[in-house]
This record gives sequence, C-alpha cells and structure tokens, in this order.
Amino acid sequence: MDITAFSNKAKKLIDDIKGICSSAGLGGDANEYKIVTQSFLYKFLNDKFLFEVGMIDPSLRSYEDLKKLSDKEYDLLIIKIGTKSAHLKPEHLLEDLFQHQNDEGFAKLFDDTLNDIAVYNSDIFSVHTAGDTEIRLFEEELIQDAVNDKSKHDVTARLLVNKLANSKFDFNALFSAGFDFFSTLFEYMIKDYNKDGGGKYAEYYTPHSIAKIMAEILVGDSRPSNVTVYDPAAGSGTLLMNLAHKISPDRCTIYSEDISQKSSNLLRLNLILNNLSHSIDHIIQGNTITEPKHITKKFDFVVSNPPFKIDFSDDHEKIVNLPNINDRFFAGIPNIPNKDKDNMAIYLLFLQHIIFSLSDNGRAAVVVPTGFLTAKNGIEKKIREKLIEKRWLKGVVSMPPNIFATTGTNVSVMFIDKKNTDSVVLIDASRLGTKVKDGKNQKTVLSPEEEQKIIDAFSAGKSIEDFSIFANFDEIKKNNYSFNAGQYFEVKIECVDITFQEFQEKMAFSKKRLKDYFEESKKLEDEIQKQLNTLNYNE
Repeated sequence: MDITAFSNKAKKLIDDIKGICSSAGLGGDANEYKIVTQSFLYKFLNDKFLFEVGMIDPSLRSYEDLKKLSDKEYDLLIIKIGTKSAHLKPEHLLEDLFQHQNDEGFAKLFDDTLNDIAVYNSDIFSVHTAGDTEIRLFEEELIQDAVNDKSKHDVTARLLVNKLANSKFDFNALFSAGFDFFSTLFEYMIKDYNKDGGGKYAEYYTPHSIAKIMAEILVGDSRPSNVTVYDPAAGSGTLLMNLAHKISPDRCTIYSEDISQKSSNLLRLNLILNNLSHSIDHIIQGNTITEPKHITKKFDFVVSNPPFKIDFSDDHEKIVNLPNINDRFFAGIPNIPNKDKDNMAIYLLFLQHIIFSLSDNGRAAVVVPTGFLTAKNGIEKKIREKLIEKRWLKGVVSMPPNIFATTGTNVSVMFIDKKNTDSVVLIDASRLGTKVKDGKNQKTVLSPEEEQKIIDAFSAGKSIEDFSIFANFDEIKKNNYSFNAGQYFEVKIECVDITFQEFQEKMAFSKKRLKDYFEESKKLEDEIQKQLNTLNYNE
C-alpha cells in the first residue's frame, strides 16, 4: 500500500471516530479525547496482535484460527509474543465484538472488553503515579461514563466497532514507514487535545524541527546501545520519540515524569505506536521537582522543554526542605516574588535537576529562554558558571523568534556534555525560518535545509560568518559567562575608497535626508501639542 494512501486512511479513521463522538454530543468535550485516543489504541493493539501472531505462525491468520487453539497452545503463543504487542484473548479481538454488536447492552460488552484487556496487560502497559497508583491502559467504563445519554450508549459503541472493523491497517507498509509516519499520525490524532497553552501547567508542544535538531546533535554519528533516555517534563513525548528514533528503539530505555495525567497517557500511546512498550513501566505521572521518582538514577541522555514560568509558591517550602537540596539545586531556588507569582522561573529548578540527573558520561539538550544566556547575576549566572568551570557546556543554538506559535518568549537550545573537552559551539539561528500563520497566531517554521544547516554547523565544526562561532572556555569567562553567539562574532568595518566628489555627494544627500527627518519631526511635535491642547477634564 502506498504510504500516503495509508496515512490518509488512518487519518480518516480518526476523523470518523470524532464524528461519532460529535453525534453522541461529545464534540470538543474532554471525553471525546478519551474515546478518540482509546478507540484508536484498541484498533492498533488488535491489528498489531494479529500481525505478531502471523509473524510467529503464518498459519494463524484470523480470529477463527485463534479460536481453534487449545489453552496450552494459546499460552505458548502469548509467551512468544512477549512485549511486542499487548496480550489479547480471542474474546478481546475486534472481530468477536463485531459479531456481538446487535446484542442488548453492547456498550457494556465493549467497555468490559477494554477493561479486561487493561487488567490482563497491567504489568506491561500501566503508567504509575509518583505515589505508585496504577493508571491503566483503558478506562473502566469508557462509553458508559463518557456519554451521558444512556439511549446512545449502544449506538455509539456499535458505530465505533463498525468503523474500527472496516478500517484495515497494513502493517508491512506501516513498519517500512517507521517513525516519520507515526510521529505525523500521532500529532494529527492529538492536535485538538494537546494545545500549546492553557492552564497552570500549560503544555507547549515542542516543534518537530527543534526535536529533530536536539536529537541529531546529541547523538551525532555515534551508535550508542543499552542507554537510558530521560525527560523530567515529558509532555506527550515529542523529544523522547525523536531521540529514541535516532538511537533506535531497541537500543534505549525511556524514563519520564510529568505532572499531567493527560500527557502521561498520550506518552504511553506514543510509546506503543513507536515500538517502545518496554519502557511504559518507567512513565511516571507526578511532580518532578517535589516528587522525583527517578532521583536515584543517572541517565545517559536527557532531553527537555521544561515549563518556563509557573507559580510554585505552594511547593516552595517543601522544595527547600527536600533531601540533597544543595547537590540537586546547587545554584539555589528562586525566591517567591511579592507580585506576579506566575512569573516564577521554574525552569531553573528543572535545569539544575537535569544536570544533577546526568551520568558521568551524560549528554543533555534543554530548551531555555534566550534571556538565560546573558543574565548578569542570580541563579542563571551561577548555572552558567558551573557549566563553564566544569567544562560541561557543549554549545548553544539561539532559535528564531516565534518558533513556538503561542508564546512570545525567544528560546535557545543548550547542549551539555560531561565529556566535552573541546571548545563551545555558539550558533545564532535567529534570522532563519519563514513566518506562517498558525490559527490566530504567527510562528516561524524552519525548512529542512535550515535544520540541516544548524546540525552541520554544530556537529561538523563549521564556522560561518554571523551564524556560528567556536569559543573557548577562557574566552567565555572573560565575557561574563555569556552564551550569546553574537558577542563572539568578529566586528568588521569595511573601508571603501571614494573620490572627493563622491564624498561631497554623499554628504549632501545625508544632510538633506537629516533635514527632512527634522522637519517631519517638527510637524509631528506640533500635531501632538495641538491634540493635547484639545483635551479637557469633564465631571
């Protein structure tokens, strides 16, 4: 099957599920997100299970073939599948549900089936909270809880099963497409449910271009194996998926933590789609700063786009009294401001936590506000000082404005390498990209060629005028530990020989233009004074 046709078919299925939700009165509702993602996941697990069964025994090609197996034969089959797929019983399969769709109370059968799959696979597919509460694969009563109108329960379940059963996934085409296909499909599925803003813990979706650049530079041409990858503010996992794809899913184990239950569930879905089910047990839903579940582990790779500004004043006292506070937050904890607590720089805690979490050979790539690069004092400067004194800074890429559509904060990506012995790469990519409309907002999009220009300049040691520069650690110290590339570019003054007549002409032109500016300024000044004089105070 042509991969474009397959992609369109998968997206049509997602749109069809949304249409069913809309008919049930769930359009734009939080429950629509649950039904869309969990129905699609059930479809994927069903087809993936049948695919893996066929790979083990080509004679087992259908639901009817599986029903003929003895209990012992079926158990042996499940053992052979291992973690390549969720473990399904014959009565869990979509075809079995399809045959019972006209039964009375079909919605309950549908919900019970998904619930049984969740229980049957809890050891592999459950996400855990920081307090070790299990968040299962599927809701216990997905349709019955989501749809308030009981008269629509069976109808909704029946429509879902029909749509799922009539959409066939071609896994040979799917696996040949690999990560690039799944990342696009995943973003399409969750685009309405993982918005770039809103709420105390706003989820800013990391642009694919930034995720790709981070992964390519971090891994480079190396072929790491049996490595650990961590994101302490993982969201739905864009950064983790890009890095795991670059390393190879079978050569890395994913670890994460995020305070959002929704994001943790989306990350689980992302791991399943990208053949990383073996890492699901390491997904934690919790507060990384106050309840760091992976605190005793050190990681080979860390990627993160942490929240920048969040009011964490309620947790401030708890953070101050945490164990190992001076080791973990070596540069300090931001004070609670008298005003505007929402501007508390929580990213400084995440950044210190990331440095603390790196192994002795660890590498990290972290999105930071560009203002961090030149802050003249405070926690920001203390962190930069440590990175230079320890020679851990590998480089910084300053991104174009509006690379995130919904925030005006300029961002940069900072690369840390505890084994760095070379100079530091500083790149100013702020002039790259094309501005495009994204809903009501405007964002900057990097072309593949521009992405590669950044990657090549960083990885291959290319020094490009007004774009990239190599600075040694002593030079950075002299510049007040500034990580801003522009401060290290050579200032060039070009001298051009001209005749006396050309000089006279240029001077005359400049004087005339300056006179025009002064006259225009005087007109504006008079107009402003005139308008001010018309203002009166009225009771």
